[in-house]
Formats: sequence, C-alpha cells, structure tokens
Amino acid sequence: MVLVFSEVATDEAETAVLAERVARQLQIGDVVALYGTLGAGKTAFCRGVIRALCPAVQEVPSPTFTLLQTYEAAAFPIYHFDMYRLKTPEEAYEIGIEDAFAEGVCLIEWPEKIGRLLPARHWKITIETQGDNRLITVEKPA
Repeated sequence: MVLVFSEVATDEAETAVLAERVARQLQIGDVVALYGTLGAGKTAFCRGVIRALCPAVQEVPSPTFTLLQTYEAAAFPIYHFDMYRLKTPEEAYEIGIEDAFAEGVCLIEWPEKIGRLLPARHWKITIETQGDNRLITVEKPA
C-alpha cells in the first residue's frame, strides 16, 4: 500500500472534498474498502465519491438495508456496497460482487465482513473519529 494522504475533516463538506480527490483517481476494476466504526463517516465519504463522479445524482442513500446501490458515472458504473448485515462472506456473491469487481468501481463499507473475497489489490480508507472531527487515511495499491 502507498499512502495517498492522511488528513482531518471537520465536517461532511470537508469529507466530500477529500473524497473527490480519491474519485479523480479511480478507474474500472478499483475496489475501495472503507473501515471505521459505526457512524465514523464511511457513507459520507462514499457519498462524496459518488457525487464527484455523478454530479447529476441528487440522492445518495446509504445501502445499509438494500446492501447495494448502483450509479452510472461517465466512464464506469459505481457499486456502493454496505456489508454490515452480511452473516457470511459468501452472501456477497448473491448481490453480485464478482460482476461488480469486473465491471466498475466498488465502494465497500464494512469490508471485513467479506473476508477473503476482498481483492488483494484495493484502496484502503480508514476513518477514525476524533471528537467532532474525522481522521481520514487513504492508501492505494502499490
């Protein structure tokens, strides 16, 4: 992994600015694994990536209950997964994770829930809360 940046965001707007920096670098086949506790800001970061790549999209809901939301960016589809409710990694196959890996960019919240199914080459985003702030650390494959 190569460190891209580690910066503090004080609100959702600053989180979106950092997410846009990542969005500009993404290409087909990229998998972005987002780590952080419940409420740390994983969905807010994903929302920033999606809005940067799909400016016409008005609503970017959390996929907590649907497990997957898809969006059409100009260059590729975006698959936004929330794996929190999975009971086994194999359940990810049922929601089409293999096709998503091959066809577009995947944003995966709670990637630890899919274990060995997470590709070895992936972006790693860690979001840690520090009071009202978020420390966002972004690493990409070497």
